[in-house]
Amino acid sequence: MSDRRSLWSNGRVAHSSLIGRSEADAYTDGTLHHVSEPPLAAICSDPSGERDRELLWGQGFNVLEVREGWAFGYSITDGYAGYIDAQSLQPTQIPATHRVSVRQTMALAEPDFKATRATHIPLSLGSEVAVKESNGTWATLIGASPVLYIPSRHLTPLETRATDPVSVAELLLGTPYVWGGNSAFGIDCSGLVQIACQACGLSCPGDSDQQMAQLGDTLDTGTPAQRGDLLFWKGHVGWVSDPDTLLHANAHSMSVTYEPLQSAIHRIAAQGDPILRHARLTPL
Repeated sequence: MSDRRSLWSNGRVAHSSLIGRSEADAYTDGTLHHVSEPPLAAICSDPSGERDRELLWGQGFNVLEVREGWAFGYSITDGYAGYIDAQSLQPTQIPATHRVSVRQTMALAEPDFKATRATHIPLSLGSEVAVKESNGTWATLIGASPVLYIPSRHLTPLETRATDPVSVAELLLGTPYVWGGNSAFGIDCSGLVQIACQACGLSCPGDSDQQMAQLGDTLDTGTPAQRGDLLFWKGHVGWVSDPDTLLHANAHSMSVTYEPLQSAIHRIAAQGDPILRHARLTPL
């Protein structure tokens, strides 16, 4: 049975790449959209279902069908399939050029941090924007209505990649734990892995079981942990910050925290969940 999270078909419509492989009433290449309602949009399992994951402002979603106010399609970043409220999307005419590279920033209707009555739109780490120009202090966004401005130092060109995913994940220390979350406003364990990998240009699926199956090279039991390693449990994943410390978004603390590595291993094992995999990403 195909995993619905990676199946670009709902039976009524399917992506053209599935012709002859998956039955549907119609096939299409889809239409590229992006999240236009800040700060993010939920990807749901079905229109009446619960949130599976989230897409941040500016991130791409290929729409295969719009029906009764819901867009069915998949995330451009990782191929995750599902439904998004169609009002949260708009067709992409200008591709993103930069991403937010700090924990959070504000898009302002005036290039003046003292303009307290102006529109302030909060944006998370990983949000994507199209920049028209930068005067050194403020970046002017293309396609925003009204015109919006973001501090230039809060943005990084998309082609510029971070080199240490743990450093990216550490930006989110203290972020509330939210099931299915992918942002600085709330994040879960797999969201913390994905947002860090994406900043480094590393392909990374959305959920922890997918990540356990796809990320890195499996290390032998007993291999000393080092910074950047991933440890997987049933339904959970965390970054190794240093040989003695785990960095993870977890329901135990309800936040992104550091936890002594051995304490975390013993605590989780006491719940009946031993480590299932120790993985090491290919060096950047």
